[in-house]
Amino acid sequence: MTSSREEVPVGNWVSRSTPYLTPSTAGQADAWTQEAAAHGARGTNRLDHVGHVQAPAFVADAFGIDEGQPVVARRRIVYLDDAPMEIATSYYPLWIAADTDLAEPRKIKGGAITALASLGYTTASVTEDVVADMPDEETRAALDMDAGEPIITLYRSNRDADGTVFQAEIMTTAAATRRLRYEMEVG
Repeated sequence: MTSSREEVPVGNWVSRSTPYLTPSTAGQADAWTQEAAAHGARGTNRLDHVGHVQAPAFVADAFGIDEGQPVVARRRIVYLDDAPMEIATSYYPLWIAADTDLAEPRKIKGGAITALASLGYTTASVTEDVVADMPDEETRAALDMDAGEPIITLYRSNRDADGTVFQAEIMTTAAATRRLRYEMEVG
């Protein structure tokens, strides 16, 4: 099998997290659509699952709840042109997301971060952990990966100004399609 990602223009493309943490203005496309367009490509995503799930360990820890407790999840397959690039699952505590657009199985205009801002939740700080691993068969198939290709998984927790974690995300991609760069000012 030859991966369709070989034709995707990732090259030295450096993605920054900030647009994904900032609400869109009215009528503005989501951050991925805008970023892909800036590189001459088409960024889309397909909702794979929206609904209540049992919180995996990372999500439970982020929200301060017991593993297995119900949370709202939005799982998407993210595409660059027609190639699957990422599996992105965002999780929300029930006390925030129940009975909101976040729990509805449809796309949200401007993205979930914009919906969260309308509910009073904006990102003041973020924690990200990155793990390299080998994919299971489901992940390999979803990302159209060749056997033996490693993945990178990013675990992100978004906090508001009060320190409340209101969104936890798990994003998995083929390692060959990503270059991680962290910039920080010290002192």
